[in-house]
Amino acid sequence: MKRLLLTLPVLLLIQLPVEAAVKTETVSYIVGNQTFKGYLAWDDAQSGKRPGVIVFPEWWGVNDYAKKRAEQLAGMGYVALAADLYGDGKTTENPKEASERATALRQGTKEWEARAQAALATLRSNSLVDGTKIGAIGYCLGGSTALQLAYSGADFSAAVSFHGGLMVPDDKQTKAVKAKLLICHGALDSFIPEDACQKTRAALDKGRVDYAMIYYAGAEHSFTNPGADQRGLKGMAYNANADRRSWAAMSELFGEAFGKSGKGK
Repeated sequence: MKRLLLTLPVLLLIQLPVEAAVKTETVSYIVGNQTFKGYLAWDDAQSGKRPGVIVFPEWWGVNDYAKKRAEQLAGMGYVALAADLYGDGKTTENPKEASERATALRQGTKEWEARAQAALATLRSNSLVDGTKIGAIGYCLGGSTALQLAYSGADFSAAVSFHGGLMVPDDKQTKAVKAKLLICHGALDSFIPEDACQKTRAALDKGRVDYAMIYYAGAEHSFTNPGADQRGLKGMAYNANADRRSWAAMSELFGEAFGKSGKGK
């Protein structure tokens, strides 16, 4: 009987499920003569290759919010890379500086696309990633970047924009799109003109792109970021319902684009 009692705890330990262990590290890559520093997150308790997801951050850079989203995706069973768009991992809390950096990046379309494509190549080359199953998501400037990556003709599965700026694609760009697109937009977003929304939809329809655009009632710009209200910027506010529902829409798209992948799929 004593031997049985000693053995039982051992058996119970063996039967316990392995808990998720999200690991992170800084990953450097080169674009031109500049070094970029992304933030990689993955579940170390999971074995084998899995889909990868790039997280393109808001115009603040690879800050804690972008990193937390990467960790959240890692907990779902993906390998996630929060991509550096400015170089050297630069971040800022100054709206004026953030606006200047974002504007400069958008104006240099080739460089913008090169930085996004470098992040894609870096994630795809990771030994844990199934290179045939890659997604890209982005917030604000990052949402624009995810869409721009798709417009460049890059070969990946799905792109999701959360309250991202909309640059209307031309015919050449829409014909080049290979990814499924999801545009999550706040119905009260004063930063993105409704005219840009309608022109983007018309261009995507004309190009027969596989996309969905969802308007979230009551949602303003930066509706996914719980810290948006603290910045005191007019037109930026967190919206819990829009945040939850848009993340669910992203998860559904990834399930479709990747097939059976990620935890719980």
